[in-house]
Amino acid sequence: QLQASGGGLVQPGGSLRLSCAASGTIIDINRMGWYRQAPGKQRELVALIYTGDSTNYADSVKGRFTISRDNAKNTVYLQMNSLKPEDTAIYYCLCNAFNGIVYNGYWGRGTQVTVSS
Repeated sequence: QLQASGGGLVQPGGSLRLSCAASGTIIDINRMGWYRQAPGKQRELVALIYTGDSTNYADSVKGRFTISRDNAKNTVYLQMNSLKPEDTAIYYCLCNAFNGIVYNGYWGRGTQVTVSS
């Protein structure tokens, strides 16, 4: 189960921090991250963080967003700075977790981020 939080309404240029905590039978998580979906658009990658803390960002957020994780808490964070109206979307957390048998991908329910003046 994934529990995301931290969305909301912010003015252009502002900041928000999203968090997503995974719970349940988890032996290992090899990938966590965020996707987003704006109205009328397909879901797209925002950022991913892998075992060993390597990261992958969408070009549109590089230099503005930072992804990090707390392995002890099975939690991933997304620090979003210099937000733009085009960042408005529902943000979905993704976790690829090992339950002792297989790795499964899990999606959170999504949290709304609105950037508007």
